[in-house]
Amino acid sequence: MKERLQKLMARAGLGSRRDNEQIIAAGRVRLNGRVAHLGDKADPLVDKVEVDGRLLELSNNQQIYIKLYKPRGVISSLEDEMGQGRSIVRDLIPQSGHIYPVGRLDKQSEGLMLMTNDGQLTHRLTHPRYAHDKVYEVLLEGQISKDSLDQWREGVILDDRLTAPADIVVVTRSKENTFIRITLREGRKRQIRRIAAEFGHPVLKLVRIEIGPLKLGNLKPGEWRYLNKEEINKLQKSLDFPTKQKKKLKHHYE
Repeated sequence: MKERLQKLMARAGLGSRRDNEQIIAAGRVRLNGRVAHLGDKADPLVDKVEVDGRLLELSNNQQIYIKLYKPRGVISSLEDEMGQGRSIVRDLIPQSGHIYPVGRLDKQSEGLMLMTNDGQLTHRLTHPRYAHDKVYEVLLEGQISKDSLDQWREGVILDDRLTAPADIVVVTRSKENTFIRITLREGRKRQIRRIAAEFGHPVLKLVRIEIGPLKLGNLKPGEWRYLNKEEINKLQKSLDFPTKQKKKLKHHYE
C-alpha cells in the first residue's frame, strides 16, 4: 500500500516528517526516476525511492507491532480463501508493508488482535509451549449452572482430549443470559463457542480483551494503533525474549 514519502523516509530513519518534507521540497528525492513533490505517495515494495541519489531502504530489523479491534463479521486472515468477498483484518490497516495477524478470532467473534512482522514473537505467542493468558468477555444464552462452570474450569473433552484448566469469573447472571470473563492458556479452534454449546448455552457475544500483557483498552471496533515502547517491552518480557535480541531490534511505535 502507498504511503506519503515523508512518512516512508521517517520510517527509514531520515528524521522527522517535517524534516523530510523540507528534503522533498528541496528536490533531493526522486520517485521512479523523476523528482518527487510534496503529496507524492509510494509503495516501498513496488516503487523506487531515492534520496540524494541513494535508494531508500526500510531496515529489515524494523519490527512493526499494531493492536487492532477486530469487528464482528471480519475474518482474521490475510486473504479471503473462499473467494466470497469477505472483509479481512488487513483491509482495516491502510499501511504498507507485510504484516500479519498473530493467532485468530473466528468471524463472529471480536476484540483484540496483534498484527506484526515479527516472526519469532508470533511463534512464541501461538506455540503451545509458550503458554500465555488470553482473556475473553463472553455473553452466554441462559443461566449456566455452577456445576457446568466448575466442569468447564477443570477441563472438558474436546477433539478427544481434555482442555487445559480455565479461569472463569461470573460477572453478571440473569434468567436470560450469563456474562462471564474467561482466561485461557491454549487456543483450540472455536474452543469457547463449542464448549458453551455443549453445555446448552450458546455464545451470544465474544470479545477478546487481553493477550498476555497486551490489553484492548479503549479501542473501538475497527480501530487500531501502533504499540508504544512500554507495551512492546512488556510483551517481549512476558515471552522471555533474550536480552541481546531486544537491544538489536528497531521498533515502529507511537
